[in-house]
Amino acid sequence: MFPLIAPRAQPRTGSFTFERIIMATSRRAFVTAAAALSGAALLPSRLRAGLLEAVAPARKPLRILVLGGTGFLGPQQVEYALARGHTLTLFNRGRTNPELFPDVEKLEGDRNDDLEALQGRDWDVVIDNSASLPRWVRQSAQLLKEHAGLYLFVSSISVYADFSPPGMTETATVGTLDDPTVEQITGETYGPLKALCEQEAERAFPGRALVIRPGLIVGPGDTSDRFTYWPVRIDRGGEVLAPGRPTDPVQIVDVRDLGQWMVRLVEQGTTGVFHATGPRAPLSIAEMLYGLRAVTSAEVSFTWVDADFLRDHQVRPWADMPVWVPPRDGMQGFARMDCAKAIAAGLSFRPLADTGRDTLAWFQTLPPERWERRRAGIAAEREQGVLAAWHARGG
Repeated sequence: MFPLIAPRAQPRTGSFTFERIIMATSRRAFVTAAAALSGAALLPSRLRAGLLEAVAPARKPLRILVLGGTGFLGPQQVEYALARGHTLTLFNRGRTNPELFPDVEKLEGDRNDDLEALQGRDWDVVIDNSASLPRWVRQSAQLLKEHAGLYLFVSSISVYADFSPPGMTETATVGTLDDPTVEQITGETYGPLKALCEQEAERAFPGRALVIRPGLIVGPGDTSDRFTYWPVRIDRGGEVLAPGRPTDPVQIVDVRDLGQWMVRLVEQGTTGVFHATGPRAPLSIAEMLYGLRAVTSAEVSFTWVDADFLRDHQVRPWADMPVWVPPRDGMQGFARMDCAKAIAAGLSFRPLADTGRDTLAWFQTLPPERWERRRAGIAAEREQGVLAAWHARGG
């Protein structure tokens, strides 16, 4: 992580360059650091198994039930847990990546009222990756409370009622719903529903629940494109629309760091509530974009366009400009969560270069038309139109 040095900028210009400050020294460091693990994240699970042989075995093998396990976060947990010597059981509908982990026990069912396959079984740990409705957690946790020792629920930093104060800890007030029985997930209900899910886990497993509140989870395999947009777009080259101020904060966590940390926590019998986002030191949007630029050979320039102009041109934070949320209008603390508790409990962060390089390399294995069907990020023609309008007004 490179310290942010105040840039030299001209009034009302959208262009901003870190080349003189960062690129002369950082590009070689990023590329060198990236080389060591260049192919590992792209290999199928069975081929990657050999790369995990160096992982030390856990002191005590556990029986771990994963609710989900084949999406984005789950495979990282499963692979690492297997390498640590644990016995895994996956419970899901068998629809997402069913070819993964052919040697792992799989139980087929549905969080929506079909838990019969879980009855009469015992596990040491339950990892609940897949619940977004309190009813789902209530049904699974109540069923398993006498048949498992610890329940890990994967929540979200979206649970909070107020994102204005920077540096929020896990004790901040969570959001609530006027009707806690609602099951329609929207931008307004998602966070409070996750908070209710947490409460269901804690109610069924009092003193035995572990709640993880991740921020934006990124890395190879992320089909949401919320981070993937940036390394792919930067690798395409040319003039790139960069949002807001270069110093605006962002927070991300690599899915591999998150998944492996969760396994270590359950091995230790850890309970309580933890934020899970990073990196360890504050990260600005400029540092992120220039760090990602350093892992490509594309000719790129960044044009910084202020938040008001983007709003006036219907360019949406998070959706059109992924990762970035302008730190204002009640969102000053959204990308400034305090993760000291998680770091003290062993959460670590790989270099941004590793995440950017591996995400780009993974995306390049997908069909070419996949870029046209991305789920986040501004379309190329619209990006050029916004940039042209910005330049026309003197930016």
